[in-house]
Amino acid sequence: MKRRVFALLLAGCLCLGLAACGQSTQEDSAAADTEAAAETETEDAAAAADTEEAAGEETAETAGSGKVTVYMPSPAGLADKLAAAFTEQTGIEVEQFQGTTGEILARLETEQANPVADVVILASWSDGLSMKEDGQIMSYTPANADLVNEGWIDEDSMLFGYSASAVGVIYNTTIYPELSADWPELAGADYTDDIAIPDPEKSGACKDFLAGLVTGLDNGEEIMQSWADNGLTVPGANSAALESVTTGEKGILIAGVDYNAYSSIADGEPLNIYYPASGTVVNPRPAMIMNTAPNVDNAKAFIDFLFSDEAQQMVAEAYLLPGRSDIQCEGRTNLAEIPQIPTDWNAMMDVADDTAARLNEICQ
Repeated sequence: MKRRVFALLLAGCLCLGLAACGQSTQEDSAAADTEAAAETETEDAAAAADTEEAAGEETAETAGSGKVTVYMPSPAGLADKLAAAFTEQTGIEVEQFQGTTGEILARLETEQANPVADVVILASWSDGLSMKEDGQIMSYTPANADLVNEGWIDEDSMLFGYSASAVGVIYNTTIYPELSADWPELAGADYTDDIAIPDPEKSGACKDFLAGLVTGLDNGEEIMQSWADNGLTVPGANSAALESVTTGEKGILIAGVDYNAYSSIADGEPLNIYYPASGTVVNPRPAMIMNTAPNVDNAKAFIDFLFSDEAQQMVAEAYLLPGRSDIQCEGRTNLAEIPQIPTDWNAMMDVADDTAARLNEICQ
């Protein structure tokens, strides 16, 4: 009997031990499951953070950087002042390429596979229209658009004439104390071998003037040929052509860019300028946002800045015509006082390149 009781007690203890072991194993298993789940959640959270960070980096890259790249023609002093003022106002750095219209267009062509420019400014409205026709620029409505001179923003709001130049006749006053000859009269014997012109294949302003001359005046082609017959020379782009007259090598510069003349006169050079009675071409300088701009938002901000009070005053101080009608110049002729050739920019665009090449050909 005692032996049977002892056996039953031993069996009970064994059952209790096994039950305790089972419960411990289940608790250990549950704890392990909880720990594994926690580790999984941590890994998932880390992966999500990595994904979010990558997405953030992609978004930042898409939105652009803290800079804007602007291609801009002379005057260099104006370009530098605009860049510095824009950076001070916005904190956005401006990277610049400065050159003639021809040099800017050539650079854009070489960079087609890897676009760099955000904003492009040219000294030729017709070249801007060509870029528009080629689908290179985008539409935008800049700040103060309602104050811009009539016709200085194209109908699709892609070209923004933030400033302008006009070409005139610049002459050396030590050779000609006074001069007022109209365009055809510059082919007269009094001026034989003493007339020069900027290279229209390098100067956008001169190219557009010649296109306006041959499309806006009935005898424009004949006038151009008569200059060539009278010994017209092509010393180079705007600066080189003006230098030939400043030094007295030539007495007269036909189609000289006016802001260069006013600046030189202010510096005391023996020069003067006038606009012939039959009219000239006032050439708005188009600022444009490239379709391939890496920093579109910054490009739009720069265009807005160009039409601000501060920037427009800088334009006037550089002897360019301001893009806004409410800003007037001191020290130069204002827009309303310049006689103009009737201009059909689409017609001019069609003949501008060929006319420029022809002028160089007949002057050789």
